Amino acid sequence: MKKQNQSSVVEFILLGFSNFPELQKQLFGVFLIIYLVTVMGNAIIIVIISLAQSLHVPMYQFLLNLSVVEVSFSAAIMPEMLVVLSTEKTTITFAGCFAQMYFILLFGGTECFLLGAMAYDRFAAICHPLNYPVIMNKNVFMKLVMFSWASGIMVATVQTTWVFSFPFCGPNEINHLSCETPAVLELACADTFFFEIYAFTGTILIILVPFLLILLSYVRILFAILKMPSNTGRQKAFSTCASHLTSVTLFYGTANMTYLQPKSGYSPDSKKLISLSYSLLTPLLNPLIYSFRNSEMKRALMKLWQRRIDLHTF
Repeated sequence: MKKQNQSSVVEFILLGFSNFPELQKQLFGVFLIIYLVTVMGNAIIIVIISLAQSLHVPMYQFLLNLSVVEVSFSAAIMPEMLVVLSTEKTTITFAGCFAQMYFILLFGGTECFLLGAMAYDRFAAICHPLNYPVIMNKNVFMKLVMFSWASGIMVATVQTTWVFSFPFCGPNEINHLSCETPAVLELACADTFFFEIYAFTGTILIILVPFLLILLSYVRILFAILKMPSNTGRQKAFSTCASHLTSVTLFYGTANMTYLQPKSGYSPDSKKLISLSYSLLTPLLNPLIYSFRNSEMKRALMKLWQRRIDLHTF
């Protein structure tokens, strides 16, 4: 248990990459471009799926929800991260740190379950194509989406409230780019043993259970694909699954390294780089690996663009 000082912490200092001041300006420029491209790419996906009637099917509605999560996840982290990179040390209020942690957990938890639901959707479509409209009807789709969001809200509410119920009496320097749970918890002036047990157990349930379900789904999908008589059908199925698996690998791999590693597993700078993987790369690559390679998305985009040109012509 850490020794408490007389005064309580009312604000935190995010150190970011203050150990490398010569890199901060370059990193700021790179991250700003990544953030803008991320917002624009995911916003395009949301607009296309919302406006194109042909994409109002579960597969693309799941993708729409995933893009909303990705752009929201980036918005919870990136603006503050850019502020941190623009100065040597950046203060964030107690309430601001609480809010940032809450939204990181909310959108991160929601994404875990959404990726699991998307794997189930692909399993139903490929392994049971004739019964797919019944298996993945509107009611089932809505329940899966609502469960994903409700799970994210529940995880964020319980975990953030518990973390900030601990006393913080100094030091107040968070050696990270944002108010993520492991970095903030290191500053607590209390025994966090029971919380760490809960957090580890909760992380296994939130991250590993959906991941195992995804793995089982894809084992079944692989066998179904190998039995397909048509090479074109196999290629199309592999293409769809490859995009989703890439998203799963990026997100789950880096999240596991952050939340399932022991405290001494990585240096603080290594943890920052790992954090960047799922806060920057996954939201950035989602439009590329999951959507813009998809022929239906391309056709829908071209139709919307042509409709816009026709309206301006008349």
